[in-house]
Amino acid sequence: MPAPPPAPAASAPHSPHRLRFGLIYGALGTILVVAIVGLTIFATRSISPAAKWSTWHPKGGGLGAAHEIADHVSQRYHLPNGDQLVDVIAQAPSVSPRTGTVPIHFVAVRGAKGTHDQLYPVSPANSVMYSLCGLGASCEIASGKPSVERGLLVRREILELALYTFKYVGGIDNVLAFMPATAGKTTKYVVYLRHSDVAGELKQPLATTLGKKVPLPKAIPAREVHVIDTTTTRRVYSFGVAQAPQGDLVFVLAPVPA
Repeated sequence: MPAPPPAPAASAPHSPHRLRFGLIYGALGTILVVAIVGLTIFATRSISPAAKWSTWHPKGGGLGAAHEIADHVSQRYHLPNGDQLVDVIAQAPSVSPRTGTVPIHFVAVRGAKGTHDQLYPVSPANSVMYSLCGLGASCEIASGKPSVERGLLVRREILELALYTFKYVGGIDNVLAFMPATAGKTTKYVVYLRHSDVAGELKQPLATTLGKKVPLPKAIPAREVHVIDTTTTRRVYSFGVAQAPQGDLVFVLAPVPA
């Protein structure tokens, strides 16, 4: 009598460890996918170009860049009659007595009552000097009458010159800008700005600080008036020149009384 066929082997029950490992591997896979997606997004944002500080920038470096900045900015500022507000001359810090051009080695800012004087070394490597000159006698603005609004526009131009310089000319810590003379007045003024004075403005696009379009004197927006006054009013000085015992020239700045 033939033997009965063997009974089919019972299927082994699913191992609880196998199920546990499957869940763990699935979770790890999900985490890996999320990590890859996150890394891709981060990398894309990292290599995408940041917002430009300005739509224009000088092509050169050093004093050559300062000349470009002076030319670019000066062409943007006009009087109501259409004339250019001032010409701008860029140079290394110096004075020009009858004996010829002599470099300035220090700027001394006289302290107000109860405060000490501040002395800063200047050189062509860390400083730029701008002269804003109208085309009238003694660099006065040739047309129109002096006004508070016109003086504010001049300081707006100085602020723009300084911001471009600090942003694009490497190593510059000091900007000295001579304001155009005023008819009938013998005292002349200079605006002295240090890099640290406008650190906040250098971290945001220029158009955020000053509008893209240069206004006429009587049309400066209130927001810009506030920015100009905040950054420049306390940094307008009368000036003179002294000579240290060793022969170095010192540019002496005195605060203008309020």
